[in-house]
Amino acid sequence: MKPFPSLPEDEIARIDKLQAAYFTASMHLYDPPLPKGVPERLERIVASAGIRPSETVPDVGTGTGILLPIIRTYSSARIYANDLSKAMLDAVLKNHPTVRVVEGNVRDAELKDGSIDVVFINACYCNITDKRKAFDNIGRMMRSGGRLIISHPLGRSFIAQLKSSMPFPLDDFPADRREAGELFNPYGFQVAGFVDEEKLYILLLARGC
Repeated sequence: MKPFPSLPEDEIARIDKLQAAYFTASMHLYDPPLPKGVPERLERIVASAGIRPSETVPDVGTGTGILLPIIRTYSSARIYANDLSKAMLDAVLKNHPTVRVVEGNVRDAELKDGSIDVVFINACYCNITDKRKAFDNIGRMMRSGGRLIISHPLGRSFIAQLKSSMPFPLDDFPADRREAGELFNPYGFQVAGFVDEEKLYILLLARGC
């Protein structure tokens, strides 16, 4: 698999603006009840991280916060919710007032070096426009031994179905461990787990020393 491409700053800004507007307009689609089987698969996604009580956990592309109640059951020390859409973050704060919100592209998040332990990127990896700077920044913020979970509760094939109907580009998930290693080893991550089922995708990456 080729390395993540570089995009001009104006193109990144254009796509991010499109995404923020699209997801703000479609917030209602993420209201419960979730499709059959999705809650159970979300629990598997969160469980794969092995969250410990003292750990700090950002949820990137949190949307309306569907992972947050599950993350909270692990008594993590601090939870951050990150999204491009202010309206979605407002909804998160209404339902989860103790969560700290970080608006904007994750590549621009300004959390301290080595201050986070577990990062979830659920159902939004394919949307991240500037993956080079995003994963550079996540690596900077993450402690040694941290985990990055890239996932989708409807599986890898679901993205192929969406591509033709979305107003912005969507990338594919890494198809296997080898591709994932080629993409993420340069950012200091090693493949620690891989699930590719019909309706569930989980890529677990561990941050080396």
